[in-house]
Amino acid sequence: MLRVLFICVHNSARSQMAEAYLQRFCGQAAQVESAGLDPTAINPLVAAVMAEEGIDLSGKKTRKVFDLYKDGKLYDIVITVCEESLEEQCPVFPGVTYRLHLPFPDPAGVVGDAAAQLAKVRAIRDRIKERMRGLAEEIKSGRGRGLGEAWEGGKGA
Repeated sequence: MLRVLFICVHNSARSQMAEAYLQRFCGQAAQVESAGLDPTAINPLVAAVMAEEGIDLSGKKTRKVFDLYKDGKLYDIVITVCEESLEEQCPVFPGVTYRLHLPFPDPAGVVGDAAAQLAKVRAIRDRIKERMRGLAEEIKSGRGRGLGEAWEGGKGA
């Protein structure tokens, strides 16, 4: 089973959505977790739009990347989801076989009235969902272009 960790700064939105979708799409093919450098609480807009998809994040706790490291957790793939402009601030996880950067806009930065904010967070959710669907197909096939080739046969490159 492939071990995947999503990390971002707060573990309150993007990494949580990516974790939920990749686990849903991969099933038993991957063990998926998420964490952040400076965890806060789950973004309420994110919890709302994920509930629309049948995914309950309302009681989910955020986690600190350093705590996973201290616990001796190991991952085959670590994926950062911070925006390109903030990539240098994205946390890293040592000892990883394969790293990937998949930038998504931060739901914490959406503006407008409540309806506009929800619409913008839904758009972010949908981008993450589609990217996780594709990533899950690569993971389950164990082959393919780009990322899939990095773990041919379930082994890291």
